[in-house]
Amino acid sequence: MNILYSCLSQSWGGMELFALTALKQLQNRGHDVELICYKDSRIHKEAISMVIQTHSFRFSSYFHPLQVRKLKRILKRGEYDLIHTQFSKDLFLIIPAVKLARLNIPVFLTKQVGSYIVKKDFIHKWIYKRLTCAFAISEVIRKNLLDTCPLDISKIRLLHNGVDTVKFNPHMSNREKIRNEYNIGADDLVMGMLARFSPGKGHEEFLEAARELCGKYKHLKFMIVGEASRGEDEYADHIEKMANDYIPGNVIFTGFRKDTPDILHAMDIFVFPSHSEAFGIALIEAMAMERASVASRTDGILDIAIDGETSLLFEKGNAVDLKEKLETLIENRELREKMGKAARKRTIENFEIELLSQRVIDFYKEYLNK
Repeated sequence: MNILYSCLSQSWGGMELFALTALKQLQNRGHDVELICYKDSRIHKEAISMVIQTHSFRFSSYFHPLQVRKLKRILKRGEYDLIHTQFSKDLFLIIPAVKLARLNIPVFLTKQVGSYIVKKDFIHKWIYKRLTCAFAISEVIRKNLLDTCPLDISKIRLLHNGVDTVKFNPHMSNREKIRNEYNIGADDLVMGMLARFSPGKGHEEFLEAARELCGKYKHLKFMIVGEASRGEDEYADHIEKMANDYIPGNVIFTGFRKDTPDILHAMDIFVFPSHSEAFGIALIEAMAMERASVASRTDGILDIAIDGETSLLFEKGNAVDLKEKLETLIENRELREKMGKAARKRTIENFEIELLSQRVIDFYKEYLNK
């Protein structure tokens, strides 16, 4: 198949990373893929480094006639079998271009982020009527699509995001490399989170819980992995100041890392305190690495983690509850190891990228055959 993919986001996080993962999976299966992306964005630069053919755009408004005409020309030349976007805003470029080009081509949307705005006005009805199928990455996103978008339930399919459990494999990574890099002692217990610096990711609760735990335990280290995305530098500075005020010298800020399997393996407990998460790529990556986790009891996390089996779930935003759940794992190494093994087993059975990539290809073929 000849597939045109789209992700015109200027940010850098789970959605953008997964778009590139999905593209490579399609390439590896022999399909021709090209990417529509925002010019000079992080995903644009990463796609080029991965030798993915890109078509870059730059615009600020939803409707931009010149960019629509540019995409129309690309569509007419490309002879694509289908279009798949990971970013719902991209439909306002894609659908007008498809209509202008008079193409009877399937258009798929993976809904990665929920919305609180009801979009059932005339314009949205016109856009979504042309959509072939929307993939919801979790049950909460499926409900969100029905509540906010002019889509019939027959046009929505549940399709979780996935992780490469061969790449994310504790037996194939180097735990000591990271621990040596950051001077982490053999007896130190490391709790870490991986998320971009953005309000609502739970950095504050993580640090509040860390302050309380450090008052009781002397062998703890805390690791925060990630970087500020566009417009989030002030928040990142706030979190770093908070860490220095609360537990100076005990928090390791790694910045963005490409060696995620090694980073996760260096941790003993993974913390996922997000207030609202459509799914949670970082959580399934940690689970694939056999890390026991403490995660918020909310939204798409409930599709992933099983409380008391793979993870301990806490009330979102509640630093006291988070601290108590972390303390349970700190004091019980056997429970951590048992949960870690259960987490990897669940990930392989339900979120393996090979399995989910084949599922999306099966969906493509189903609609192409129609």
